Amino acid sequence: MVSGRALHYVFKVADRTLTSKFYREILGMKVLRHEEFTEGCDAQCNGPYDNRWSKTMIGYGPEDTHFVLELTYNYGINSYELGNDFRGITIRSKQAIDKAKEVGWPLKNEDGQVVLEAPGGYKFFLIDDLQPLDKDPIEKVSLNISNLQRSLDYWNKLLGLKIYEKSEKSVLLGFSNNQTKLELYDIGQKVNRAKAFGRIAFSIPFDEQPKLSEKVEAAKEKILTPLISLDTPGKATVRVLILADPDGHEICFVDDENFRKLSAFDPEGEALLDRYIKKDLARFE
Repeated sequence: MVSGRALHYVFKVADRTLTSKFYREILGMKVLRHEEFTEGCDAQCNGPYDNRWSKTMIGYGPEDTHFVLELTYNYGINSYELGNDFRGITIRSKQAIDKAKEVGWPLKNEDGQVVLEAPGGYKFFLIDDLQPLDKDPIEKVSLNISNLQRSLDYWNKLLGLKIYEKSEKSVLLGFSNNQTKLELYDIGQKVNRAKAFGRIAFSIPFDEQPKLSEKVEAAKEKILTPLISLDTPGKATVRVLILADPDGHEICFVDDENFRKLSAFDPEGEALLDRYIKKDLARFE
């Protein structure tokens, strides 16, 4: 499989107001679209919750050309327990470091890396350099695993991601040079995904989805949601396949053709998010 495209990483967020402030004002991302749903997703896009929820796609540029973040908000859920599954996201952005200092958002130093912590405890590793103009500032998503060779067999041999770097404890994978990469880091112990677990998403051509499903099934690996078409009100219907790697990390493969239609930039997205945030605030006044 050589035509995959890295799309986004899904976070569950409990405080939509503070979370929105962090991603927009500190990291400097833009709202690309916002969608509200009255009931849970058939592919558990919002986790194991059958309730009203929303998703906000946010990033440094259009979803066609950038890796972005999906902020999933479940109404009525006030917190999520963090596990040891998510390591962090690396962003090249001196601007974010300067902004955090300006507003007093805590900055940490871990093993020589500048670390910002988002609401909910999610870590962002910041490279103290100006955001590049010719590529996405989001360089990689890092996840913890329990056995490097087993994960390599899955992500490289089964799913077809290429190896870009490899050390004794980690590997950097991706579908092409100009895309955000996935880093897997061997912690040598069981991975606990707890309640805050996320999901990484890729796209592949529509015709390739059944082939991937058959390949994963033949390898006796886990399929969480067999091929299913998901509707978004007023937007394109997209077919998805949800998998789980050996450590339980969820992976979504959407069909590229329809996802490009679904993920078109919505100029009203930011105003829509702000409208619902105001409703959130009004409920507590």
